[in-house]
This record gives sequence, C-alpha cells and structure tokens, in this order.
Amino acid sequence: MDCKLRAKNCGGCPLLGLDYAAQLKQKEEKVRALVGKYGPVHPIRGMEQPYHYRNKVISTFAPGFGGKLTSGIYAANSHKVLPVESCLLQDEVLDKTMQAVRAAANACRYQPYDEDKGTGLVRHCLLRRGVATGQVMVVLVTAQPVLPGAKNFVKALLAEAAQRGVTVTTVVQNVNSRKTSVVLGEAEKVLYGKGFILDTLCGKTYAISPRSFYQINHAQTEVLYGLAVEAAKLTGKEVVLDAYCGIGTIGLTAADHAKQVVGVELNRDAVQDAIGNARHNGVKNARFFAADATRWIGEAAAAGEKADVIFMDPPREGSTPEFLASVARMAPKRVVYVSCNPVTLARDLATLTKLGYKAEGFTPVDMFPHTEHVEAIVSLQREI
Repeated sequence: MDCKLRAKNCGGCPLLGLDYAAQLKQKEEKVRALVGKYGPVHPIRGMEQPYHYRNKVISTFAPGFGGKLTSGIYAANSHKVLPVESCLLQDEVLDKTMQAVRAAANACRYQPYDEDKGTGLVRHCLLRRGVATGQVMVVLVTAQPVLPGAKNFVKALLAEAAQRGVTVTTVVQNVNSRKTSVVLGEAEKVLYGKGFILDTLCGKTYAISPRSFYQINHAQTEVLYGLAVEAAKLTGKEVVLDAYCGIGTIGLTAADHAKQVVGVELNRDAVQDAIGNARHNGVKNARFFAADATRWIGEAAAAGEKADVIFMDPPREGSTPEFLASVARMAPKRVVYVSCNPVTLARDLATLTKLGYKAEGFTPVDMFPHTEHVEAIVSLQREI
C-alpha cells in the first residue's frame, strides 16, 4: 500500500500531506502561542531531508495470505495490523531488515501471536540502527521462552538480510508472555552478536540495548543537545545536574564543558547504560544515580547540596511541583529545560517563574517531521 494512502489509516504521520515549510510554521506558532508570553521564540530548527529519520522501528506480526505471516503497525484507534513494506519515516535499512525478518520467520513457519486466543509464537519485532556506525539490531519478541529452530532462524535472517544489502550486527530474543500492549518483556536471550549496538552522538559513543531509551532522530538529536549545551553557557567550572538523564546522553555531552556532572534516572537499566557509557568514553567527571528524580532532588536540596546548572528533560507529562520547588531550593544560576510537550512546558514555566526564574528565549526543534509533535529548549536565569 502506498505510504501516503496508508497514513490516513495508520495515523503515524498526520501532517504528511502538508508542505514541510508549512508544518514548521504551524509547530513554531504552536510553541509561540503556548510560551511566547514568557520570552522570545526563535525560528524552529527543521530538517533538510525530513524523511526516513526513525532509527527505531517496532513491527507487529499478524496472519497474512496463504498461511504466511505479515507485519506492520496498528491502524489508528484499533488493534488491526496494517501491513507495511516501507515507511517514509523509517530508516530505509530497517525497512529492508524487516523484510528479511519476515522472510526468515516464514521459512521457520513461525505463527503470529493471537492476543485474544493466546495462541501463536511471534508478537513483535523491534529494530534499531546506529546511524553513525551502521550497526543493526533485531529483537524478536516471542510469547514463550522456547524459540524452535533458533539457530536456523538466525542463519536464515542473516542470509535474507545479506541479499538485501544489510548486515545484521546482533539478534536478541525477548520473551513477553503477558497479556499487555507493552512490546517488550523482561527476559532476553542473545541469539547472535553481543546483544547491543553502538552509535556515536555529539562526539560520544553509546551502547544501545533493546530497552535503552535513545532518541530516534539522530540528526535532530545532535541539534537538540547542541542547543541545550549552548544554552547552559558552561565555562568548565560548573556542577551540573542532569535530571531524567536516561542513558546519560545530555550529561555526557555537557561533561567536556563542566566541572562535574550528576545524572539522575529512575530506570535502573538506563543508569547502568549511563555508567557504562561514561566509562567507555573516558568521562571521569560524571556520576549517575538510579532514583526518582523528584525524590532525589528533594533530599539533595534538603541536605544543602547545590548545582550551578540543571538540565531537565522530563517525559511528556512534564515535571512535578515538588521537583520544581526543589530546583528552586538548590538555586542553580541557570535551568535548561528540554521539553517534548509545549503544553506541560507552559504549565511548568508558570511555576518556575513564580519561583524566581526568567526565560531567556525558546528554540523549537522538529524532532518528528510529519507528526504533530514538537520539542523546545528554553534557558532560564535565576533572578532572585
């Protein structure tokens, strides 16, 4: 099915029919309408080539014609799988990789999982690609621990991928036996390779495992993080707190320009990745803690600890009043807020403004062309 026709059903890129310049204008105006009263909104940073930017793909298996399985994405507001051969948003290498996965799964006669009946084997396939390294990860999500003919599947997959000009770096089986819409389960088995891939971002190398959080648009992430570090105005003397730090990407990007970086993240797997990434890159002035950001910063502020600059990159629901109050207690000279939701950014800015911080300016960044999402960076200076 043609991608532009399928887009009406899948809902993945609702702005696809709109000229890209018009998309950027719409997103910039959205940010200005929500936060413009707090400070100037600078021109949005868009992409030169706003297609095939997704370095992570999740595909769901379903019954196809002639007893073969197919795969694709759920139609909007349903659990009906729309078959996908290619997608204008996905990395083209991953499109070819998914074709190879389907061919190998069909050769092994794997049956798609039926969530209503609880029958079948293969549920999803998660693919990742290191854009800078070219490394490719395949994660096959199964409903049960035993993958019949696992070695044959890997052999067939590597051969099918090679025919399509793709070299697969690692293959992982993930087991998810629960009745849930969550893609990945807890148990994993490495079938081929090391179980992770490497990628380079802003001059640092990161190990990316199946469950690592890693931004899906490599080019725009370098823009986003570059703007964030620039907004922090670091001189090399500052103690920096990286809240909601994930695998440490913002903190490690800033580490070359700071005296000390402290990262806080609730996901323990992500913190282990961050520690490993710091070690791998030879970064010795960064420490990472597995803790709830709100609780951690509250305890740190109560203990009298200080930070000169705080990076905060919260989830779409934004931060919490308790976290923001603790930020004010730590009294950093500057707060750099990286937002993936301008609605909750506006809400949190109202609180930060009352706590004595003034926005110096906003820069929207288009991380997800052809969708309605827009990110924004703001640097706030302490006035009190």
